Amino acid sequence: MSSFRFLHAADIHLDSPLRGLSRYEGLPEAEIRGSTRRALDRLVETALTEKVDFVVLAGDLYDGSWQDVGTGLYMVRALSRLVQAGIRVVTLSGNHDAQSVIARELPLPEGIDHFSYDAPQTLHWPELGVALHGQSFRDRHVTQDMTRSYPAPVAGCFNIGVLHTSLSGYGEHETYAPCSVETLSAKGYDYWALGHVHAREIVCEHPWIVFPGVLQGRHARETGACGCELVTVEDGIVRSVEFVECDVVRWCRLELDVSGMQTMDAVLGAARQAMENALSDAGGRTVIARIVLTGRSVLHDRLCASQAWKEDLRGIAVSMAQGTAQIALEKIRNETSAPVHRAGVAETRELDLALEGLMQDDEFLASLPEAFEGFFSALPSCVERDSLMPDGQFPLEEARAALRARLVGETE
Repeated sequence: MSSFRFLHAADIHLDSPLRGLSRYEGLPEAEIRGSTRRALDRLVETALTEKVDFVVLAGDLYDGSWQDVGTGLYMVRALSRLVQAGIRVVTLSGNHDAQSVIARELPLPEGIDHFSYDAPQTLHWPELGVALHGQSFRDRHVTQDMTRSYPAPVAGCFNIGVLHTSLSGYGEHETYAPCSVETLSAKGYDYWALGHVHAREIVCEHPWIVFPGVLQGRHARETGACGCELVTVEDGIVRSVEFVECDVVRWCRLELDVSGMQTMDAVLGAARQAMENALSDAGGRTVIARIVLTGRSVLHDRLCASQAWKEDLRGIAVSMAQGTAQIALEKIRNETSAPVHRAGVAETRELDLALEGLMQDDEFLASLPEAFEGFFSALPSCVERDSLMPDGQFPLEEARAALRARLVGETE
């Protein structure tokens, strides 16, 4: 059997609309919106540099029907660069770019194969000793196991199954073309090139069952390095599966336990160090960070009572720009809690009892929705409800702690 190399990628979501970015002040919105195109360019450059024999794209090349034809043209131009260099391309439609979702399709140049919507299809390349099997989504909601009708492996070839699937056990993702590791293994293929799950994972090595993850993170739930897999096959055996970073903007969550900190300066210092580490780890990329403070802290009430420390953190982030690399803060959340034994609790016992009693008062709690509606209606139109009510919940504990801090003079 011959030897070859290929790239496996999925979930490009080209020109994803990325709604809601404008609500967060200071984010490099234009850079984030263009990141999926630049990540696609990096994928192409990787294929050219590594001189791979072919590229497999396992679904969701697009994020839905194009707003304008420019999205489709950009994809075709990028993939055409590979064809012109003698690199074959195999694509498959997933739930986001199913035939029923994309309003139109552009003609593909010779050298780009797209798996059929009608039935599983085999692409057989005898000169490489490779057979690829796959089927595109005709409709977005595919509820059956598509692999049951995938063909038997081609004898004497390295067989690759291409599939867009939620796979069993991935509850964070909507269920599409469900299947199991056991059913995939039973097919007798050598490598399963999967898509749909946005976190990279090598599910199995015998046979290889691989999710490369999303090519470019698009929001705070798609953190860490994103990219594709470089697969090396020698004499019909997978010798290596190497992750290649293609992202140009990196999202991260910086969780800081402040339980042992006594001053706000200590909190700011720890946050600065975490941001410096994130910027260093990103290798010159722009970093979009969410900072979350946790732990039982003597600073809890002060953190709730004042927003000044959040502005300090944003100022620190701006000051850390290094050439084209920068770090911007998407959100800053205070998830600390008060210590079990407060200092000076004897002096404020009556206040604490009154506040705790208020939090248990059903009549008071029932009046809050109307009170909050009045509050929101008085806000400027540029301030969105979601920014003040994380997860749609009234910030009662934060409000209680802020009130206490102001009453006992802990806001400085």
